[in-house]
Amino acid sequence: MAGKKRIVTTPHAAPPGGPYSQAVVAGDFVYLAGATPHHTDGSLVEGDFDEQARVAFGNLAAVAKAAGASLADAVQARVYLRDMDDFPAMNEVFAEYFGAEPPVRTTVQADLPGFLVEVDAVLYTP
Repeated sequence: MAGKKRIVTTPHAAPPGGPYSQAVVAGDFVYLAGATPHHTDGSLVEGDFDEQARVAFGNLAAVAKAAGASLADAVQARVYLRDMDDFPAMNEVFAEYFGAEPPVRTTVQADLPGFLVEVDAVLYTP
């Protein structure tokens, strides 16, 4: 039905950690919830920042794909880091996932509950 939002879920990414959707499609936009470094069974990735970042960004990409899009469609991204010393490493992983035409981005330090990085995004899919 036109004008309605569509909820997107996929078993190929970590499940939500609470009462929220992995993604919502509304018109030409896809809103991706914060992706964290959790496996598809919900367990936390045990590893260094690089490993956690790759899983978090991979989860984000999997949800984008389930919505019929990709991270290449991103117009905005937000990254939350437990430690800003991880900023250079995050930049490397970010560049791998978002490519040559990256979205606008905000990166902030956050008191993340037990993990090192979280990322969300808004995609535009006309």
